[in-house]
Order: sequence, then structure tokens, then C-alpha cells
Amino acid sequence: MGTQLVSRLLERDCDVRVMTRSPENGGNGRPGAERVYGDLTEPESLNAAFDGVDRVYLLTPLDPDEAEMGRAGVRAAREAGVERLVFQSVHNVHDHPEPPHFRSKIEIEEAVRESGVAWTFICPNSFFQNDLRLKEPMLQHGVYPHPFGSAGASRVDVRDIADAAAAALLDPDHEGKSYPVAGPDVLTAEGTAAIWGRHLGREIRYTGDDLDVWAAEARKMIPGWLVEDLVIMYGVFQDRGLIASEEDLRLTREIVGHDPRSFDKFAAETAKEWGVG
Repeated sequence: MGTQLVSRLLERDCDVRVMTRSPENGGNGRPGAERVYGDLTEPESLNAAFDGVDRVYLLTPLDPDEAEMGRAGVRAAREAGVERLVFQSVHNVHDHPEPPHFRSKIEIEEAVRESGVAWTFICPNSFFQNDLRLKEPMLQHGVYPHPFGSAGASRVDVRDIADAAAAALLDPDHEGKSYPVAGPDVLTAEGTAAIWGRHLGREIRYTGDDLDVWAAEARKMIPGWLVEDLVIMYGVFQDRGLIASEEDLRLTREIVGHDPRSFDKFAAETAKEWGVG
């Protein structure tokens, strides 16, 4: 997301500073953006990173300490005299507070509201691009192991989130507003597998809703705390879904500036990039 946002801001001739824990490796962004060291777990590192900055896009990582990291970013923005703070939260997060990283977003939203800094919230649904990590399972094994179930989710393209983020940073008319950013279609896991199958030119089978099975495989690749968090999240998705209302879609178009991209088009583009289909 960060790289997409930086590109949009540079295209608009903005002076862009990217805070990263690894500035020597380039961080997010592209040539033209200033890169500085900063770590939300090291509040003392934020003074230089925020110095002279008038607008901040706060994107917090999945982390057990995410809420405190977010609060540190908010404090640093306030102390640096930042004029506008845009925070990336989650679509309908207040209706689904069970996952720990959703609760963190709620706590950070509260800190932003109380900071006295002008704010906007960008609240995306589940990202299309999360499926990119499933290239090997789909191409080599013909399976789609993303257990978000059949209740439905209005998943969204990261490029649309970046469009929304740029608008929120650059247009003061969006201050004090919370914007859902959702895709145009209600997707199920089985339906998503079928879309992938059509564009990849082979059968793709959804592996099912059993979260114990998913967790056993996930623990081989990611930390246990993250597995537990995601199991709770997927349980919420399976039970209630994460579906955009017509008003959500109206607000999405307002902040994104165009109709949101479809998953079908994303899958077609991705299959072409992968050289298959």
C-alpha cells in the first residue's frame, strides 16, 4: 500500500518522506521520496522523522503492540505540529471488535480523535492483493486456502486504497470523516476460487472453512500470536461477513474518485503477470 500511495503523491509533485525501519534498503516508495529512519516502537526515533512534516499517513503493522505503536505515532504527529493525520483503519471495525488487530485499530482511532490534529480515517475491506501469497498453492496444487467462508466480503484493490489515501491527504474537504473503502462485489471463498480457476485455466478448489486445519498449516509459516489473531478474524468473516452497504459504496466512490476495481479484473491482470491462463 505504501508504495502505491507514494507513487500517487509524487505524481502530484508532493514532497514525500517515507518513514522506514530500513532506509538503507529503500523502504517503501520509489526514487524521488526522501527516506528516513523511524520505528513506532522507538518513540525517540520519531522526532526527526516527523520534523517539518505537515501531513501524515499512519499505517500500523500487525503486531501484538500495534495499539501502543499507533498511539506513539499519534503523539509524535501532535508534538511535531502535523496539520493533518490520516489513519488506515478497517471497514466496519466497530461492528467486529473481536480480532486483536481490529481492537487495536479502534484504540488508535480514539487516540487520533483525542489528539486535536485534523484527521481522516480510511477503512478498507480485505485486500485483493492478499491472494498474491497464494500463487504457489493455486498454481502447483490447485487449491485456494483462504478461509473467509461464504457469508461474503466486499474485498478491495490496494490501488483503490491508495487513491483514497492520496485524496484524504490532499483534500481538506475530507477532514473529520471516516471512509469505508470497499470493492463492488460481494465475494465468497468458493466464488473467489472459481474466479481464479477461470483466469488461471485450471480447476482451483477451495480448501474449506475448517480453521483448525488452516491454523495447523499457518503455524509452519507465521508466529503463533498472529495465527490466533487471524483465526478470530476468519471466524468473524465466516459468521457475519464483511459486506459493504450501498452507502459504503457511495462513500468509496467519493473518496476514491472513481468506481472501485473488480476482483475479476484483478485476477485477470494477475494471471497475465504470472504468465498463465
